[in-house]
Amino acid sequence: MLPRVADSLSFLYLDMVRVVQDDTGVCAQIQVDDHRTDLVYLPTAALSCLLLGPGVSITTPALTTLARHNTSVICVGAGGVRAYAGILSDSLTTHWLEQQVATWADPERRLEVAVRMYQMRFKDADLPESVTLDQLRGMEGQRMKAFYKILAQQHGIGRFRRNYRPDQWDSQDPVNLALSAANTCLYGIVHAALLALGLSPALGYVHAGTQHAFVYDIADLYKADTTLPLAFALHNSDSPEQQARRRFREDLRLLRLLPRIVQDVQSLLTPPHTAATNDDTDEEHCERRDVRMVHLWDPKTGALPAGVNYATGEA
Repeated sequence: MLPRVADSLSFLYLDMVRVVQDDTGVCAQIQVDDHRTDLVYLPTAALSCLLLGPGVSITTPALTTLARHNTSVICVGAGGVRAYAGILSDSLTTHWLEQQVATWADPERRLEVAVRMYQMRFKDADLPESVTLDQLRGMEGQRMKAFYKILAQQHGIGRFRRNYRPDQWDSQDPVNLALSAANTCLYGIVHAALLALGLSPALGYVHAGTQHAFVYDIADLYKADTTLPLAFALHNSDSPEQQARRRFREDLRLLRLLPRIVQDVQSLLTPPHTAATNDDTDEEHCERRDVRMVHLWDPKTGALPAGVNYATGEA
């Protein structure tokens, strides 16, 4: 039985602690002073993802216990704003990865997911019945230009143009610097969520050609609510990158972004007709998958039971 991602303890972030295994369970050792070390025991059976931030060390027995409880372990930056590496449980369900590959490999279904991502971003969108990906990109560009203009007017900074030029980093204006820094933080959070679901960050629906293509796709869903307002608010900052990272971490506690990302990704990868006809509640359908054993794949009949000898005739 897999824990529900909607549960309050599905994601746990730690920093500046030592994670060890003792006779009772997995615990975080917190050094209070030279003479005192506090212990906080982790509910490993209720965790689907453990985020290890700066200053964390973890022992092999603790990792073994986490793996036994099907908990993914991801190394992240401060506040969970960057993802560097992930250790996934070998019993993690492949359901969502299979859904991702199936929709990504079929051009029609891939376009369908791209359209749903656009509609998720712009809920008032009125799309033509047979819209193309090229048309989607054009409409998205026009809407983002309009949004930039509104934010620029609100902050009285005149005309704004998005300019991401790593080779001219020091010559960029504060808004662009803050936006690039905040977006990097957002990418880390999305990356951690995708790894926790067992998805491939490389198989994007709009973006392509990079190991983070799907990360960029999903991050675009939240920029208008998170990184863009933050970046424009720092247009007079002397250190926009540093302030963008700090304020993004502070605001993240209010946004509760990780559960929202998980729910949105699962909704995007669930075929609309399947979601409409499912007898379970939306939360049950999107958040929970019970995986009892591995199955075999057949191109005609689909999933077949494993542990069965399918030999025909005598050897």
